[in-house]
Amino acid sequence: MTRKTVRIAMNGVTGRMGHRQHLVRSILALRAQGGLDLGDGTVLWPEPVLVGRREHALRALAEQHGLEHFSTDLDAVLADPGVDIYFDAQVTSAREDALKKAIAAGKHLYTEKPTATGLDAALGLARLARDAGVKHGVVQDKLFLPGLLKLKRLIDGGFFGRVLSVRGEFGYWVFEGDWQPAQRPSWNYRAEDGGGIVVDMFPHWEYVLHELFGRVRTVQALTATHIPQRWDERGKPYDATADDAAYGVFELDGGVIAQINSSWAVRVHRDELVEFQVDGTEGSAVAGLRDCRVQHRSATPKPVWNPDLPTTHSFRDQWQEVPDNTEFDTGFDNGFKAQWELFLKHVYADAPYRWDLLAGARGVQLAELGLRSSAEGRRLDVPEIEL
Repeated sequence: MTRKTVRIAMNGVTGRMGHRQHLVRSILALRAQGGLDLGDGTVLWPEPVLVGRREHALRALAEQHGLEHFSTDLDAVLADPGVDIYFDAQVTSAREDALKKAIAAGKHLYTEKPTATGLDAALGLARLARDAGVKHGVVQDKLFLPGLLKLKRLIDGGFFGRVLSVRGEFGYWVFEGDWQPAQRPSWNYRAEDGGGIVVDMFPHWEYVLHELFGRVRTVQALTATHIPQRWDERGKPYDATADDAAYGVFELDGGVIAQINSSWAVRVHRDELVEFQVDGTEGSAVAGLRDCRVQHRSATPKPVWNPDLPTTHSFRDQWQEVPDNTEFDTGFDNGFKAQWELFLKHVYADAPYRWDLLAGARGVQLAELGLRSSAEGRRLDVPEIEL
């Protein structure tokens, strides 16, 4: 076996998502397993270079995980010819400029979403990367969740017949920060800092709907800021200027109707933090992060509306669990790590990879149109985009 060291500039890993999901559970997890085997006698050994604005935080993170390289000078890191890949998990407002610098430096790109604050900028990044000849990928982690992989298997197997509708519920109560610390950073609730649940979650819903059911053709959304005041990390009150809930209806190719509620002001009364119910002519399914339950046409009960009589059975008990009987179920450890592996194989073994900056731009487009739909109070078409 030949070990090839791959130096990856990782910007924004002092934040919750960048630290936990990308550094610890993806890159460091790859190192813990001995690297990534390309299958041709080569093992990739990822060597992260931590990048950020706060030197003391970077130093503490490097010491915590036994890493050698960190810097507050992004330009210097990008000028290093030994760095092959640039990864971005910064706040959205800082991402576009950093990605442009990385493209100009000839680095391959892997980035969190949204890739930019608007569609024109997102498409501009995709064109720059194409013209520079660098490889690029956008995090679309929910596609690699066991629950959605099971759902995809049902779709591919024709379980649903003709798919009629998709209903999604996502969210949980994010504490205001006064008497209980908030579990999300305060910038998420300030529009001027790139916050808002539409900007955060509609890119997710775009790729989930697109990959599983078909392209989004129209969007109609209603947004709300249910909690108008929150408290920041220092315990100081601030005005929440970004939407913390969004209620969207999407029309997909083939006439499928999707309705997805997203909220950081909802208390969870479901089995998982996100669930999708898919109804078709031949059967239905409910998929979450890990589990998926089905009800076939032949086993569908025949409810009769009668509010005068109590229900004597459990509707939930009439559904069947999809078994954990494939590798992605029993061997799954992290969707973020799974996509990192695919991107690294794309860069170093030329493996196919379709979750690129153009795919990321579609997510930005849907968020932009969702906000506009809410502001104008009408349904909007979602045009196809291309480079």
